[in-house]
Amino acid sequence: MYTRNEFFINGEWARPAGNDILNVISPTTEQVIGHVPVATAADMDAAVSAARGALETGVWPKLSVLERGAYILEIANSLLSQLEYACHLQVDEMGAPYSWISAVTGYWLTLIQHDIDVAASIPVKEVLEGYMGKVVVYREPVGVVAGIIPWNAPIVNALTKVVPSLLTGCPIVLKPAPESPLSAYLMADAAIAVGLPPGVFNLVPGGREIGEYLVGHPGVDRVSFTGSTAAGAKVAALCGQQIKNATLELGGKSAAIVMEDADLDRIMPSLISNSLQNSGQVCVNTTRILVPRSRSAELRDRLVDEISQLKVGDPHDPITTVGPLVAERQRERVEGYIKSGLEQGAKIILGGGRPKDLPTGWYVEPTIFAEVDNSMRIAQEEIFGPVVCLFDYDDVEQAVSIANDTQYGLGGAVYTSDLDRGIEVAAQMKTGSCIINEGPLGGGGGPFGGCKKSGLGRESGREGFESYLELKSVALPAGFDPKE
Repeated sequence: MYTRNEFFINGEWARPAGNDILNVISPTTEQVIGHVPVATAADMDAAVSAARGALETGVWPKLSVLERGAYILEIANSLLSQLEYACHLQVDEMGAPYSWISAVTGYWLTLIQHDIDVAASIPVKEVLEGYMGKVVVYREPVGVVAGIIPWNAPIVNALTKVVPSLLTGCPIVLKPAPESPLSAYLMADAAIAVGLPPGVFNLVPGGREIGEYLVGHPGVDRVSFTGSTAAGAKVAALCGQQIKNATLELGGKSAAIVMEDADLDRIMPSLISNSLQNSGQVCVNTTRILVPRSRSAELRDRLVDEISQLKVGDPHDPITTVGPLVAERQRERVEGYIKSGLEQGAKIILGGGRPKDLPTGWYVEPTIFAEVDNSMRIAQEEIFGPVVCLFDYDDVEQAVSIANDTQYGLGGAVYTSDLDRGIEVAAQMKTGSCIINEGPLGGGGGPFGGCKKSGLGRESGREGFESYLELKSVALPAGFDPKE
């Protein structure tokens, strides 16, 4: 049993103001495996106050990026030293296959130095030519950040909020998802171990209501939210009422366009992995696969053959590819979409039910729909489960039209032997990021985020870091050259 009885506020463990606890249930065993306290408004007030103190009177904003980065590297190394434990804890709390969560967690922890280099490349002070004379442009920390993360990759999601916030000098209050709050505590443990200054990082778990309270808190200057489009709309409304800086990374319904010249032997591992990673519970998954009509039968056969061989089962087993969904409600949601697809005329060519050999755990078989039309719910709405939809197209123009005919615009992929042509097609897709063949999902180190209902703003890369900085222009008299 994993138990945590306190919050991490102002550099130390803080007893909760209330008595409620949040039970964490294993998606594999359906049993309670741990608990954490539930935050009240008083707890969140204390966390925001600590962050404001670190911003206004603490040392953190005065440090250089490299000095801040040294702390963050130590935190990353602390987490890497217990990577096995951290990964199995995430498997326990939200059911991610160990093979996937260990790869992504380890990978993201090794990217910290790259993030430090990117942040250090952004000038704190810059002299530009103005209309009449020189203009000094300052980049200053935007203020206290509220980081709100989903359950599907707890440590990675926390890093995407904490690292840019801290590198740019912004103290943060992190609220993990109620389904997966346990692994976030490892970051607090690491913060204590490396002597992170008080108030710079604060951890306060709780449910939706306390998340809304944090978003609307007058002591918070910026919100970085990752979650569903419906929840993101509420966050945007709250931030809009206060004219508050926000980044929203929301849902997706990404398309993979398989071109006529694609080498299936080469692309199949990437195509399958990117469509079903984390049992389908990744917002940037390419869950719509578009294939030329002339190669439709060939690709269907390959997908059915190879996906049917994926191991579904215990997510702790290193050879498992598909584990359980995070919650019973999530399985019911996915099964509802499968039923809808059948009712609207799509054809299941693989899966569609629950694995008969797994009576315990919230499992759904990897499922492939063929003969899908873009008017169907399964084509338009985010399912967030191991369900892939196949579309046939006659020419590339039609493929791009199908790919863009959605309310979302988060990710995408183009599979082709002609890379230059692939770039041309990717440029026509209305999406925040896109890969060619084996390129990494999620922007590849460039800015990551979505258009349309997939979100606002960008994370990662220089553009993502700059969203944590406020610009100030100081206009000077003509003929005056300021000191560097």
